[in-house]
Amino acid sequence: MARGGQQGDPVDWVTRAADDAVRHAGDGPVTVASGASPSGPIHLGNLREFITPHFVAEELRRRGVPVRHLHSWDDFDRFRKVPAGVPAEWADHIGRPLTAVPDPWECHVNWAEHFKAPLQAALRDLGVEMEEISQTQMYTSGAYREQVLRAVARRDEIEAVLARHRTRKVTAGEDASAQEAADLADSVANEDAEPAASGTGDAIARFPYRPYCRQCGRDTVTTTAYDDATTTLSYTCSSCGYEGTTDLSTDTDGKLVWKVDWPMRWAYESVNFEPAGRDHMTPGSSYTVGTEIVSSIFDWRAPARVIYAFVGFAGVQKMSSSAGGVPTAADALRILEAPLLRWLYVRRAPTQAFDIDFGPAVVRLYDEWDALGRKAADPAKADVATLAWHRASATASAGRLPTPAVAVPFRTLSSVADVTAGSAELISRVIESSGFPHDSVADLEPRLSKAMQWTAEHVPADERTTVRETPDAERLGSLTEDEQLWLRIFLDRLPSEPDLDSVTSVVYGVPKVARGLGFDDAPTDEVKADQKDFFRLLYNLLVSADRGPRLPTLVLALGPARVRQLLGAPES
Repeated sequence: MARGGQQGDPVDWVTRAADDAVRHAGDGPVTVASGASPSGPIHLGNLREFITPHFVAEELRRRGVPVRHLHSWDDFDRFRKVPAGVPAEWADHIGRPLTAVPDPWECHVNWAEHFKAPLQAALRDLGVEMEEISQTQMYTSGAYREQVLRAVARRDEIEAVLARHRTRKVTAGEDASAQEAADLADSVANEDAEPAASGTGDAIARFPYRPYCRQCGRDTVTTTAYDDATTTLSYTCSSCGYEGTTDLSTDTDGKLVWKVDWPMRWAYESVNFEPAGRDHMTPGSSYTVGTEIVSSIFDWRAPARVIYAFVGFAGVQKMSSSAGGVPTAADALRILEAPLLRWLYVRRAPTQAFDIDFGPAVVRLYDEWDALGRKAADPAKADVATLAWHRASATASAGRLPTPAVAVPFRTLSSVADVTAGSAELISRVIESSGFPHDSVADLEPRLSKAMQWTAEHVPADERTTVRETPDAERLGSLTEDEQLWLRIFLDRLPSEPDLDSVTSVVYGVPKVARGLGFDDAPTDEVKADQKDFFRLLYNLLVSADRGPRLPTLVLALGPARVRQLLGAPES
């Protein structure tokens, strides 16, 4: 099977991960996998779980290697707690599968689908294609029946593996995964509880399978007996008091506990590569245990992997979907073009943590992206950085992802949006006059809409530009002789149909003319000092501030008539 690129091609983390996946697969097709629990908003930290195998799959497609990206939705996990903003009565559903919990917002068929849907839409915009699997469907259809019976039959061997990796004793009646819960402080949302079982005769080891109660639907059950001959499991429910049985050969009302479920799926789906967060990779945690269980119980070997670090947001160290207000991919795509968001994840090795800031850093981010795009257009300048740009910009099936036909700097678009009250048509006219010819507003999309959205949502009110409604009579009445001269020259030279070059020439040239120089002459130190004072005067009179967007852009956005009116020029 194919490895790497051509000799001399840049090599990045994607190249190396794809090589590892190929080595694991041998002569067969490659399966890269991801998994997530739709227990809450799937935030930008979770996005690394989806997009990391996507880039590996894309690299393999580029090489012509048969590959599938398989994503498991852990929607058969238990509902753990009621988040803020959800009615308190939803506590009655704690312990039930996520797909059995109603959607309190009544827009989807259940809790799980409510949180899947926005991420699925964002992934489509990002060009991420996956084969999606619902674990509710897999378990309730009986797809895993053989694997469940195998795990239960060999529960003593599984318990021996789990016991070797425990760092403290787990008493009878306590969760078999309680140690991991203590170690990870509930950071792994789908780390299922594993209650100890008790019985007569031969002691029943901590059971690797947990049914949902047949009466109340919760997983608050304790296994009391298991008959290997009939595959009948007996249990009691601490929530409703029900005492019942389930036949693992025919019934499909439960699931394997997480540390057994994950390696079982590796084998069932022939997974060759799967990333995971650091919390899954610590000694004694899910991956460590899974590497032993998958080979000894399920006759497969642990997939190749990369460990990914956390993604923070505006100084927040770690995102958690159980906390409110965390940004999602959909939030990011409101202000970031899809290729740019992809680039944030591919330009760094997954082991590198990074923060996403929706504040002023967005402007610098677009500048950096545009500069890299110009570099990437020159094959002679190919390196790891331009490779990341190309990976972010296109996919094998969709080709180039949407970018504007006319790439206006984001800082220009956002400045114009700020002073035009977000009118797309007016922005288009100003941008045209600023030296970016285009046929229609559509040529500026999707960046224009994202700049308008960013300006409206993420620029603080005290940093927004507010254009005056009427002239500042008091300020105009207290002008110095120099200021009166500057305004006369400015109003006299301001063209009736301006463009960016002509306005820039006037704005910077007024103090030169006032000192007896020409517009094209180099400024003296005195002129430079006058320019600062003149600029401040214009800002004072136009937007009641000492500073604001670039003056030429501001003047173009307001138009000559509005500027003349605010500067006190007599009506013609």
